Amino acid sequence: METIRHNEETLRTALISNHKDVIELYEKFSPRVKRLLEEAFRPDGTLFKPIELYSKSDWILSHPEPKQDFYTFYSSPQRKAPILRKNIIYIQTIGSFGDSEATTEMYIQWLKEYCEAFFYGLMVKFLDPVSVSQIGCVFRINTYSHNLQIRSGNILKYLKKKKPKDAFCIVGITMIDLYPEDSWNFVFGQASLTEGMGVFSFARYDDDFYTMNYKGRLTKKKHLAPDDYSVFDGYYTPPITSKLLLRSCKALLRWIEEDSDPEFLARKMLISLKPMEAFKEWKEWLLQCLRFLEE
Repeated sequence: METIRHNEETLRTALISNHKDVIELYEKFSPRVKRLLEEAFRPDGTLFKPIELYSKSDWILSHPEPKQDFYTFYSSPQRKAPILRKNIIYIQTIGSFGDSEATTEMYIQWLKEYCEAFFYGLMVKFLDPVSVSQIGCVFRINTYSHNLQIRSGNILKYLKKKKPKDAFCIVGITMIDLYPEDSWNFVFGQASLTEGMGVFSFARYDDDFYTMNYKGRLTKKKHLAPDDYSVFDGYYTPPITSKLLLRSCKALLRWIEEDSDPEFLARKMLISLKPMEAFKEWKEWLLQCLRFLEE
């Protein structure tokens, strides 16, 4: 395992930058907000921990990128921001989710709530679900993991045609594994920032995906006809657990007022019966941030 650590000066420059306007804005923050942000600069801080890499194939090691401070990110022409008539996130489901229609509807509602909470002020709408055959995806069986895969580029072309005029972006989600081209083993997702669209698969978030117990493995060798989509009928999809919900929310959030009365929030959570176990760590982190702001 390798740990990436930076000194206080490097981290402070990354956040505040060397740009005069950003420095002046930072100085206007209240002492409480500064105390929270500056916790990130401390080597022994508890809120913002160093990055840990577990293998040489980790994205950061295998895809080196130039350093970027906050101002460079914020002023990038590739960074998209919603405008008045383009402020809706559209989500397109592809294939089945869960083992029943009720499970699918429940998962979609949870995902919608989380996206609207994170992208505060933006509306999230789900388009009518589509099957793999409706999109006309090229598909294959992965040579190594022996599961079905669909080609992500075909989905992006479909989403581009389907994107509504009032969309901030359109996102395809699926429980079927993806690959971008024949030479690739798989890809978690593929997106175009300039076109405002992307597609993401949650197939590999199944706890058993990398084991022989994965139910999506095809046990018998099959010759797939390029237009025979019946192979997807009844194909396995991962159970919707709190871990899968957390990971799918994080995947969407990376690419893209009611009073907060604790009793109201508790009642709302009890009624919706969301699987929340995997969110406990993040809940505790947010509570720690709030404590910094309240001190």
